[in-house]
Amino acid sequence: FVAALAHLTEASFPFPKIWSLYPAILGQAIPSAFGRFRLAVTIEILDYYKSICEYEVYGYCLMNNHIHLLIKEGKETISEAVKRIGVNYAYWYNSKYARCGHLFQDRFKSETVEDDRYLLTVLRYIHQNPVKAGIVAEAAKYRWSSYSEYVNQQGILTNINFILGILNPDTNKAVKIFKEFMTTDNEDNCLDVDDKMKKQLSDEDTSKLIKKLTKSDNVLILHQIDKNERNRTLRNLKEMGCTVRQLERITGLGRRIIEKA
Repeated sequence: FVAALAHLTEASFPFPKIWSLYPAILGQAIPSAFGRFRLAVTIEILDYYKSICEYEVYGYCLMNNHIHLLIKEGKETISEAVKRIGVNYAYWYNSKYARCGHLFQDRFKSETVEDDRYLLTVLRYIHQNPVKAGIVAEAAKYRWSSYSEYVNQQGILTNINFILGILNPDTNKAVKIFKEFMTTDNEDNCLDVDDKMKKQLSDEDTSKLIKKLTKSDNVLILHQIDKNERNRTLRNLKEMGCTVRQLERITGLGRRIIEKA
């Protein structure tokens, strides 16, 4: 594995205009049934503007209140492309949820990716975001990222060929190396993300969410309700920012039950 990455040098990196982006979205978490639809719409918008702005997507991860993008600048600047995406998304979101006003928190954060080794590091950081947030146990279980496009060798929104080509000319070998690298323990920390955005929900907020979703005054109701309803509620909570450990502590449910929900 180490040998396979030995050829990755700054000199071999052909695209200087690759950016790692972090647009933060304002607003309260919304129920997961809407959340999944909202994330699907986000992917549609990104795909739509890909042809207009001519950017290349090398990686993405859509979270409850922010998204991570790894993209190569096209005929329009990153700022212009993000503005198009943001305006379109805000219009749809405000219409859908009958709200008005700003949706995004300040300007998006970005940094240039100037060598292929850091490119891989950023991509790993993006794919492991939901893992480190405690939403899933492993990147493969998170639906709303480009990880599955790589491992299934099906680039839909993502241009998977560039990254896999860096790893190995043989696609199957490249995917194997990709999986190993993406799941390696690390302390990656890309971009200077606000602590406010990193901060997880408090136990008090989590308890309130449980009570709201179950329409009960007792968080222990999760032990009594139907299994399918319980799992649906747990999925909602994880997608809204509650961590597995937090839910385990508050509800008394087993860790595996929460992870597998």
